[in-house]
Amino acid sequence: MSRFLASEEETAAFAARLAPLLEPGTIVYLQGPLGAGKTTLVRALLRARGVRGRVRSPTYTLVEDYPGVVHFDLYRLSDPEELEGIGLRDFLDGRTIFLIEWPERGEGVLPPPDLTIRLHPAGSGRDLAVEAGSPRGERIVKRLAQI
Repeated sequence: MSRFLASEEETAAFAARLAPLLEPGTIVYLQGPLGAGKTTLVRALLRARGVRGRVRSPTYTLVEDYPGVVHFDLYRLSDPEELEGIGLRDFLDGRTIFLIEWPERGEGVLPPPDLTIRLHPAGSGRDLAVEAGSPRGERIVKRLAQI
């Protein structure tokens, strides 16, 4: 599934449609260059899931934990094995939704994704592509396409 998102508002609207489709245990990889809108999408998704207060980017902390959702930003990860030290396995309880920016930096340690969302700047907006990586992901993509 792919589409063009012309603005941050359209990115937030997409995130709001996606948020209720993510069931506990869903793993989402977010890929794209710096400034593509990955963190913007995550913030909007968290808001749509009811998170209030400040939503921080985990660029320096690597992980931020919210009710039912954990947000990893692996941009500053120097070795995938560091994920063990920051408690990756503690979150793999089947009840937590994973949102993982820069997943290629955790390759070999991260669990496989249910969904991969790719964002790329395009003019004043961004191109979005969503790819299923599991039967759960296929169900989500199918439902997204119907919205």
